[in-house]
Amino acid sequence: MRAWAGARACRGGLGALVLAAALALGMPLLVPPLGAAAEDGRGQGIRFDVHEGTSMAASVSPDGRSLALDLQGSLWLLPASGGRARRVSGVFDDIRQPVWSPDGRRIAFFAYRDGGYDLWSVAADGSDLRQLTSGIHDDREPAWSPDGRRIAFASDRPARGGRPGYNIWVLELDSGALHQLTDNGHENRAPTWSPDGRRIAYVSRRGQDSGLWQVDAGGGAEQLLRAAAPGASLEAPSYGPGGELAYVVQERQSSRLEVDGVVVSADENVFPFKASWHGKGFYYVADGRIRHRPAPRAAAREVAFSAQLEVTRPHYPRRLRDFDSTAPRPALGIVRPVLSPDGRQLAYAALGDLYLQPLGGQPRNLTRDRYLDTDPAWSPDGRQLAWSSDRGGDLPQLWIHDLASGRSRQLTRLPTQALGAAWSPDGRRIAFLEVDGRWGVAAVSVLEVASGKVTRVQPSLAQPGNPTWSADGRWIALALVAPFSKSFREGSNQVYVFPADPDAGLGGPRWFAPKGGQSIDTRGGAGPVWSPDGRRMAAVYGGLLHVWPVDAEGRPQEEPRALTRAIAHAPSWSGDSRTLLYQSDDCLETVDVSSGRITRVEVPLRYSPAIPQGRLLLRVGQLVDGVSAQARGVADILVERNRIAAITAPGGLQPRPGDVVVEARGLTAMPGLVEYHAHVQKDFGEAQHRAWLAYGVTTVRDPGNLPYHGVEDREAVEAGVRIGPRIYTTGHLFEWQRVYYKMGVALAGPDHLELELQRAAALRHDLLKSYVRLPDRQQRRLVEFAHAHGIPVSTHEVYPAALVGVDATEHLGATSRRGYSPKHGPQGRSYEDVVQIFGRSGRALSPTHFGSLPALLARDPALREDPRLALYPGWAQASVRQAGSDGRLPVVTPDGGSSRAIRDIHAAGGRLLAGTDTPIALHLHAEIASYVDAGLSPYQALRSATLEPARELGLDAGSLEAGKLADIVLVQGNPLEDITATTRVRKVVANGRLYGVEALLDPGPAH
Repeated sequence: MRAWAGARACRGGLGALVLAAALALGMPLLVPPLGAAAEDGRGQGIRFDVHEGTSMAASVSPDGRSLALDLQGSLWLLPASGGRARRVSGVFDDIRQPVWSPDGRRIAFFAYRDGGYDLWSVAADGSDLRQLTSGIHDDREPAWSPDGRRIAFASDRPARGGRPGYNIWVLELDSGALHQLTDNGHENRAPTWSPDGRRIAYVSRRGQDSGLWQVDAGGGAEQLLRAAAPGASLEAPSYGPGGELAYVVQERQSSRLEVDGVVVSADENVFPFKASWHGKGFYYVADGRIRHRPAPRAAAREVAFSAQLEVTRPHYPRRLRDFDSTAPRPALGIVRPVLSPDGRQLAYAALGDLYLQPLGGQPRNLTRDRYLDTDPAWSPDGRQLAWSSDRGGDLPQLWIHDLASGRSRQLTRLPTQALGAAWSPDGRRIAFLEVDGRWGVAAVSVLEVASGKVTRVQPSLAQPGNPTWSADGRWIALALVAPFSKSFREGSNQVYVFPADPDAGLGGPRWFAPKGGQSIDTRGGAGPVWSPDGRRMAAVYGGLLHVWPVDAEGRPQEEPRALTRAIAHAPSWSGDSRTLLYQSDDCLETVDVSSGRITRVEVPLRYSPAIPQGRLLLRVGQLVDGVSAQARGVADILVERNRIAAITAPGGLQPRPGDVVVEARGLTAMPGLVEYHAHVQKDFGEAQHRAWLAYGVTTVRDPGNLPYHGVEDREAVEAGVRIGPRIYTTGHLFEWQRVYYKMGVALAGPDHLELELQRAAALRHDLLKSYVRLPDRQQRRLVEFAHAHGIPVSTHEVYPAALVGVDATEHLGATSRRGYSPKHGPQGRSYEDVVQIFGRSGRALSPTHFGSLPALLARDPALREDPRLALYPGWAQASVRQAGSDGRLPVVTPDGGSSRAIRDIHAAGGRLLAGTDTPIALHLHAEIASYVDAGLSPYQALRSATLEPARELGLDAGSLEAGKLADIVLVQGNPLEDITATTRVRKVVANGRLYGVEALLDPGPAH
């Protein structure tokens, strides 16, 4: 790798202004609108009928003549006798669980139209749409009172007692008045009225007392109606006209309907939504079908229906990565730039190393090694830098570098990872994050620099932001997610302040919400940062850098004010508290806090991709080329630079002087594996990258990261500094006002979204990721922008994502803003609507078959003690050794619902791309093997991790053919006969460079 200084132009906030001007002039849709089922050069609309619905609820009108459905987030009307369903709403509203008013004139539901769930109602024909509730809180699961004058619902609105959670509320329709009925600190959901309107029953989650509870409609004491058995949950209570109570009982192996304790659903897979009563019977949905029982114990009659859906096959020119040129490129992945106390220098991580640069000067590499170096922090006197590195072992620890002497020393030797260093104002202590679990779960600890003593001052927190100190050293602040409830983990990022010394008698932690409850953009680089004089804090809201005055304990004194018009990230203060440095798109800028004057700071750092220059000759015993269902016999493979030059029969290629020849007649060559869904995490250190190679993974697609971190990962490998697979990456998970993951961004509105999109373009992200809380209309905007820039969009969603041209869906299960998945129902079953959405659109699905590892380990128990596991943190090693024993995840079986869904979607024409959502590479082999268990051939399963994801990425790899990039794995055995042979990796060629597994486990001294 060569890295050097060189002038470059960066866009900063300029591109956002250009983009805003373009939007003002009007931008064309890049996907056809609903109803335009025709080829238009950008996408092909395809219409089809479905006869089953996944996670669908049904409600019968009081006269028994009509049914209302919420199939795939739209409101549909259907004759109660069956027939063709008619859509009476738009497709971008995410309408759920419709219920008829007692007089049959209106239908109420909850819908996610504007970035939050509110109650709405429409006339019985779909006209006269009315919004019934509003605000930043979610209102769900409406239930009409028998007199039609009130609606009970569940909401995470602030309770009287101030505790977060869902409670039962009642809306007076005439006056709009709201009344809170429960306030017990539990999660109370899904209300239903007694026939006389005097009582309301609901589901309540409260440990061993979880079950069905009841309260008087006017308030008062609660009453337990029915407790849930251990391992079961009770869902969706619904009173019948005679006071009968129907509800759904969900267990790991079944989902059944009961009425007053009697099972009435036989062996059906009942959806967890309310039975809709009419007369003595009711309608409900099970096995994807609407069913009617004229009495609880009567036989069920199926209500056959058809509904027309439409999907789009997007067509757009793809932006391809250049893996052949060695021309210099600007380093865009600048991680945690920090301003020196005197305001004259900055330090940052980039290209795998730590750099120091005078403002206006040239960068100087301080580390120059293969280790992961990140998170620099200046001492208050500007003489030392603390940072995190794994140079002392496999886990990142705190190190300190003395600028005068040039010497470095290790500060911590913990069994956990140490990241996010922040010096105390007196320079004697360093606060940091002690990462002790998956997904960045971390405690906050304080290190005494002189003695090395470490004290944990906060227990494990859910992915906290980096710490920052008060001026007197008594308090530490950071960004932490403030949850709205336990039912749904998303919340808002707020300021969390706690004593630096737990024994100082200062009291416990406290929360501050400086900007009226609006969320700080992200906990991964948006602040807060406390000014050295203790008088201000700074953080990023709505994409813009804000500052506000605080008292000595961090309590806000005024509303935050914006300092920038362009997007900001990673703010840091000068020692005199007058200047803030921050990132903006692909630039750095400083702002004078008093005058608002902004100055551009150039980072003239460039690199050349590291491409091997010689020739490599592999002589293998078998060839699995990725395009043939049968292995070929003995073959020779010639690699020149980073591409396959030729594949011939034995003896067809003769080595030249200087060629590297690998005699591997006892091994099988197969394409390098593509891990289509894994998040690259700094806390795993550089060993994580070597582990992927050791397990045969030559390409990783990271569908969610911090915006500059993912780019740095990509560039460090491309530059040859970090040994690992090539990386396709993105930035934030695009959320909306609420957020959970540290790598998510809580978008404040459409303007903020445009700023984020502009940054994604400036950093040349390889894809965009729509996440759980992003509204459907904004998801469509993501598609327009991404496809115009030649990159794909991925999402957790299935519809209307498939309509607007979203390229791929992550996971068959996983997080959903609804609390249940529109991709599968109970037992992991997906029905015809979902199967056909994938099949007709031919869109990509990464199933993420959680729970597949135990089956692989049962076939090869030695994998539990594989030496490659030593490349991971202890907790990750333990997770493999103990897989299947903790009972947390259902073990995948060939006849299970998710296996059936995989088989059905593949047979219908959906494209399966293997991804695991875990950084532990062995899971990818388990994922592939589970597809074989589900009914795919080993050849089809192998393609899901080779040729198919390569095509989706626009990557010229995934098969062993002349001209393709040289990603080759040499394994013991034939994976087309035994899919577990993929685990027996002996050597790997990644982008033309040869590695042995033993060398990857111990690569020796840093280069």
